[in-house]
Amino acid sequence: MHATLPLLEVSDFPAINRGQLDTLQVNLGYKCNQSCIHCHVNAGPQRTEMMTPENLALILPVIKAQGISTLDLTGGAPELHEHFRRLVAEASQAGVNVIDRCNLTILFEPGQEDLAPFLAEHKVEIVASLPCYSLENVDQQRGNGVFDKSIKGLQWLNRLGYGVEGSGLVLNLVYNPQGPSLPPNQQALEADYKRELQAHFGIQFNQLFALANMPIKRFGSTLISKGQFGDYMDLLKNNFYASNLDQLMCKTMVSVDWQGNLYDCDFNQQLELGLGSTLGVDTTQLGNPQRHLRDLLNGSVNGDGIRVADHCFACTAGQGSSCGGAL
Repeated sequence: MHATLPLLEVSDFPAINRGQLDTLQVNLGYKCNQSCIHCHVNAGPQRTEMMTPENLALILPVIKAQGISTLDLTGGAPELHEHFRRLVAEASQAGVNVIDRCNLTILFEPGQEDLAPFLAEHKVEIVASLPCYSLENVDQQRGNGVFDKSIKGLQWLNRLGYGVEGSGLVLNLVYNPQGPSLPPNQQALEADYKRELQAHFGIQFNQLFALANMPIKRFGSTLISKGQFGDYMDLLKNNFYASNLDQLMCKTMVSVDWQGNLYDCDFNQQLELGLGSTLGVDTTQLGNPQRHLRDLLNGSVNGDGIRVADHCFACTAGQGSSCGGAL
């Protein structure tokens, strides 16, 4: 796999700082039942990295210490972590809004037969990846048979109340472009998704999140192999909008990797770019010492500088892009 960080580190992306921390995004491990072309984590069935019980035990104390309102669980497939359900149950009982970034096909994996009812019981917000509403495009990006399983998963979630108005069970979908292009207008695309999924499959959902592909890991390496990396970066930079800066997800969240290390966002995590500053001190000039989840038991990252590189242009291009969709 081609390394993308050397192509991204020298950057003229504007300096930004974190505001008030309200979201803890935790990557429970890189093991996944799928291997998607656009995956910026390079997750897959053969990955073995999973968060230890010791680091997992720090999550709720940190949430309490920091007054965090949202726990955003990702992977890989976060549901494959053996303590996923215990963490979800304890967090929801503590009044925390829990988000599960679900690939839908995980609902049909052996041992996960009761996963959907479990998520509904604890009112977990589901953010489900469905890169298109057509079989051909989804299977091309995510593997043969993924579309049919995804549709069955969405129909199952609908029967449980997910995406149904008044149920209180939130189901959001995620769109990624097929290749090196910006996503279309999120509002218009959401209308297309709702029309097509309802007409053909009777599926309902709350919102569509349209995300730009990150030029890192598997997708970035593919761009390099095809000689498209430079053109894609030009596309991102030529469509930069400063108005998107204030809404960036990194300004209110911190990303945690499977080892408990802290990053400004999930993308920096994959590039192994630790937090950009500590208590207002620019640690990039000090070898950037790695900070850990345990440091949030007593310390704070509010107001700290955020470490940026050229991949950040993917979040600010066009309509903007974040874990919550267009900015």
